[in-house]
Amino acid sequence: MPQKPPKKNAAAPVARASAAKRPSRPSEVRIIGGEWKRTRLAVADKPGLRPTPDRVRETLFNWLASLAGVGGGALPGWHCIDAFAGTGALGLEAASRGAAHVLLCEQDAALVAQLQAAKAKLSAEAVRVERGNGVTALERAAAGSLQAVFLDPPFDNLALYEPALRAAARALHADGAIYLEAPRRWATEELAALGLAEFRYLKAGAVHAHLLRRAVSVPA
Repeated sequence: MPQKPPKKNAAAPVARASAAKRPSRPSEVRIIGGEWKRTRLAVADKPGLRPTPDRVRETLFNWLASLAGVGGGALPGWHCIDAFAGTGALGLEAASRGAAHVLLCEQDAALVAQLQAAKAKLSAEAVRVERGNGVTALERAAAGSLQAVFLDPPFDNLALYEPALRAAARALHADGAIYLEAPRRWATEELAALGLAEFRYLKAGAVHAHLLRRAVSVPA
């Protein structure tokens, strides 16, 4: 009796196909404008580390420059916090464009060391790197003291979003803005409950990018 041919392992091609489709993380990001334009920053291979894409950052800083009212995309004299700094791309971009003070806050020790190295490489005197909790750093900031707050918490830690937004809203200058990067679009009602309103919005892949400002109260 003829033997049956051995069964093919169906799982192997699927696994290979899955691996082929898995998006690779960028190994570096670049500063888009200002003093350090085109400078490249290393990106550590860390689970959950998700640098804001170049195109989104370019749009974000065009939005912020329009609020600053200065040509050339500059943010002169601004005080900023990058509360979940990661690579530091957002905060360092702000410093490159003339921000007077930028706090990069990050909990991971290896990423903090990388941020310190980037600060030294750029001789970024306006930048301070701090190992700690981003929400705590925002709660410690003086009320109304920040022109820009960058919030890019890990997408898998949804519990961070509301306290971070609440603390950011309190620390925000009347003419300032909060950049929020999230896995979904925040509803008008959710933001209003925190005293905030959507000013600009875009979606790029899985990223929902919001620029938020203080909500304007309408007289009764």
